[in-house]
Amino acid sequence: MLKRLYSTIQSGSKYTNDFKTYLKLDNGKIGSFFHDVPINYNPTDKTVNMVVEIPRWTNGKFEINGDLPCNPIIQDTKKGKLRFVNNIYPHHGYPHNYGAIPRTWENSTKITEFSKDLKLSGDNDPLDIIDIGSEILKIGDIKKIKILGSLALIDDGELDWKIIGINSTDKLFNELHNLNDVNLKMPNLLNDIKRWFKIYKLPTGKSENNFAFNGEFKDQDFTINIINECHKDWENLIYNKINTSETDNLPINLNSTIENSPGFTEFNESDLNLKPIGKDADIPKDVDDVFYYK
Repeated sequence: MLKRLYSTIQSGSKYTNDFKTYLKLDNGKIGSFFHDVPINYNPTDKTVNMVVEIPRWTNGKFEINGDLPCNPIIQDTKKGKLRFVNNIYPHHGYPHNYGAIPRTWENSTKITEFSKDLKLSGDNDPLDIIDIGSEILKIGDIKKIKILGSLALIDDGELDWKIIGINSTDKLFNELHNLNDVNLKMPNLLNDIKRWFKIYKLPTGKSENNFAFNGEFKDQDFTINIINECHKDWENLIYNKINTSETDNLPINLNSTIENSPGFTEFNESDLNLKPIGKDADIPKDVDDVFYYK
């Protein structure tokens, strides 16, 4: 199979409500980061594709928007204000590159297969994935990531998996094959990941986050089963096999360039109503504050 080339198109200035990053396919059409980028699971080296939403050491909370046509990456808002993640010492913003696994969906209409005892459904988003490599990636990058394990966060009563992996271009890619290797080559990193997810909302006045499975990290095989389940749920969603008639209206736009899907739509750049791009807007000064916790 020929490798497909991707690029991005920006609309509006960064750190404004107009900002969007769109996926551009090699045929010039506008695709969806959610639906049109293949998952590309490779059983030999245990890798998948990652769509980068948030570069390491940055504060802006960017994510694939499931509701808008073409599912661009935008900055999340709360109560009309753009969202930024606080600095939790010793980190600046997000401690690792953060993104999503395309063509996966954490099913919000059922109790997930791997949390039957917890009676938790998914959070209605693609699976989150963390790249623990050294390179600082860019918004909209598509990277090959080796799966190492996972951590199950409980967020507002929903199961929110955090998949942990390493970028294929990282110097440690060939040395890390599981979480034991991570502990050996990157001492304290896994504990720091758990601590950060536990307390990162404290500066906003919220309580500490909780984890499923008593905060136990899940290994590579377990994690790959999670990814496979969420990929199958995505397939059922995109091909209208999910019965959503008795659930709340799912805020997901299924438009994609997948020709045999019910949501097949061809978008061109001229369809996007692109906004002018100026210099990045100023980040609120209080985003530079650092918070300290035991």
